[in-house]
Amino acid sequence: MPIARLKESSGGSLSLVVDRRARAIEEVYRGRYAVFRAALASVVGSSEAAHDVVQESFARALRRRRRYRGEGPLEAWIWKIAVRTALESRRDGRITVSLEEAVTAGEPGEPPGDPVLTAALRELPPRRKLVVFLRYFADLSYAEIGDACGISEGTVAATLAQARAALHEDLTEGARR
Repeated sequence: MPIARLKESSGGSLSLVVDRRARAIEEVYRGRYAVFRAALASVVGSSEAAHDVVQESFARALRRRRRYRGEGPLEAWIWKIAVRTALESRRDGRITVSLEEAVTAGEPGEPPGDPVLTAALRELPPRRKLVVFLRYFADLSYAEIGDACGISEGTVAATLAQARAALHEDLTEGARR
C-alpha cells in the first residue's frame, strides 16, 4: 500500500493524497525512535539488533496500518507490534546475545549503567524485565503495557510490584555487603 498517491480531479489536475495513518506512524517513528530502540535493546540485547527490530516493527505497522481500529493510542498499537517482533527475533534465533548485553544495552556512546542495578535487573525473569523497561524507560501506561504484552492491567501492576520488590531486595542486600 503506498503512503501517498496521485489523484486526478474531475478538472484534470493532480493532487497528492497522503495516507493519514502512514503519516501518524511516521511521526511516532521520528519522535520516539530512540525510546523504541533503547527499550527494545533490553529485549534483544544490543542497540544494533534493536535498530533492526525497530525498523522491522515500523515496516510491519505500515503494512498493517489498515488493521489499526483507533481503539487506543497509535503508539501503544505500535509497541505491541514492536514487542512481538523483538520476542520473535529472540525466539527464532535471529538475535543472540548475552543477558548482560541485554541489560546494559543502550544508545551507542552511552556510559554503562550502574553495575549493581544492572546485576539486579539481570536477575529478573524476562517478563518482569520487559514490563519494567516498558514502564520506566518507554514510559508506557499500564494499559499500554498490557496491550503490548497481551496481559491485563492487573497483571502489569502485579508484575511491576514483584519486580520492584525483587530489585529492592537485591539492591538492599547488595548495599549490606
